[in-house]
Amino acid sequence: MEENISKQLLLDKRYLRMAAIWAENSYCLRRQVGAILVKDKMIISDGYNGTPSGFENVCEDENTGLTKPYVLHAEANAISKVARSGNSSEGATLYVTSSPCIECAKLIIQAGIRRVVFYEKFRTLDGCELLKRAGVEVECVDI
Repeated sequence: MEENISKQLLLDKRYLRMAAIWAENSYCLRRQVGAILVKDKMIISDGYNGTPSGFENVCEDENTGLTKPYVLHAEANAISKVARSGNSSEGATLYVTSSPCIECAKLIIQAGIRRVVFYEKFRTLDGCELLKRAGVEVECVDI
């Protein structure tokens, strides 16, 4: 049993490092976040925070420096990408560099994702609390 836990932890750390590398694709200046969606040890989707397809790759308002309201979070991008592909995220694990916000937590629950693993805490943990309430396993892992 202990061997399985250490194998899972090694996998978790590898996927989190992959999510961190994927975050480098983000054009956002304030914060870059990456996500990898894994099912049956296969990556079924990925995402990073950024503007919707076809929009300019500028995430922050030039006057205020604040993130534009239509910027998608990494989790939302990964979930919408898997939905568009026709694959199912039911029972999958989401690896994300930052803990999910409450809006992304709602999407995660509705997508049937059963586990969320992250390494950096967002300013509030409301999203994690909602996930736990819905029976989604939530883990913070150091990479």
